[in-house]
Amino acid sequence: MFFTDSFLDISNAKTVAKALERFVQSGKLQRAATGMYVRPIEDEIMGPILPSIEEIAEAIAKRDKARAVPTGSYALYKLGLTTQVPMNIVYYTDSSQRQVKVGKQIITFKKASARNVSAIGEISKLVIQALRTIGKGKVTEQEMRIIRERLKDEKPYHLQHDIKVAPEWIRQLMRPLKNKDTHD
Repeated sequence: MFFTDSFLDISNAKTVAKALERFVQSGKLQRAATGMYVRPIEDEIMGPILPSIEEIAEAIAKRDKARAVPTGSYALYKLGLTTQVPMNIVYYTDSSQRQVKVGKQIITFKKASARNVSAIGEISKLVIQALRTIGKGKVTEQEMRIIRERLKDEKPYHLQHDIKVAPEWIRQLMRPLKNKDTHD
């Protein structure tokens, strides 16, 4: 995956855009979103396979040298707390706010405080956002059981760090999980 900006040290924006458009017309590249291109992987059965929404969001964050954290229903989905795949995916970011349309889905990057994007664990940052979405006092034992199971795969240092940056009510839910699961 790459962006129009990736080639601006070679030529000007207009020339780069025209060259990329020619590659799209020839079928060598596909446009994932405005200014974003991919060379699809060819599968014998499925045909061309494009990057996932998450890979696209990570590429945008990497290009912008920003942090991005999945929030809301997408965090719930990624943790297995819901089976419903959201059409609009929201990420908190410390970069600029924007929306990127990818096919029929929309990735929204919402500007957030540094504290909201400072979690470093892949699983624990999802847990924090999922618990925020569920809400204080509304977390069921079934949800905590799933979260406990998922956090077993988190690196102890990451979990310890992320508990410190979580809101207090989430810390109270996560602390017992750290003590129980990271020292087994």
